Amino acid sequence: MDERIDGAVTNRLDMLLRNDLSELGRLAEAVDEFIERNQLPPDLAFKFNLCFDELITNTVSYGYDDAGPHEIRVRMEADAAELRAEVEDDAAAFDPFADAPPPDLTSEVDDRRVGGLGVFLVKKTMDRASYRREGDRNLVLLAKNFG
Repeated sequence: MDERIDGAVTNRLDMLLRNDLSELGRLAEAVDEFIERNQLPPDLAFKFNLCFDELITNTVSYGYDDAGPHEIRVRMEADAAELRAEVEDDAAAFDPFADAPPPDLTSEVDDRRVGGLGVFLVKKTMDRASYRREGDRNLVLLAKNFG
């Protein structure tokens, strides 16, 4: 999935979010509505909201070195067999699929170090997940087959 979502597909969602965790609720509602409006399998809403929650929480919590306002753009598009999404931000360069620590899946929950489990869930939930940097922008691309 090397190209960006360009809007050529009619079944689209395009949202701008503030770098504030309270925006996750608004995004989840929009994703739920998008899934319903396009008559996509309902479990896709849960899967994408889980991934967005993880990725955007990490960006908002750790990606900015200032307290100023920033925008995070989320785009989604669907065709007959696949739902794709793109999360774009201007946070510090970070490839969650290469740079996040691997999760500790063997220790007791209280003994595990923090980090890595959310990105692990994103990779397990999606059929494809990739990252690239374009200029000063992080682009995370997600895709899930359903057809």
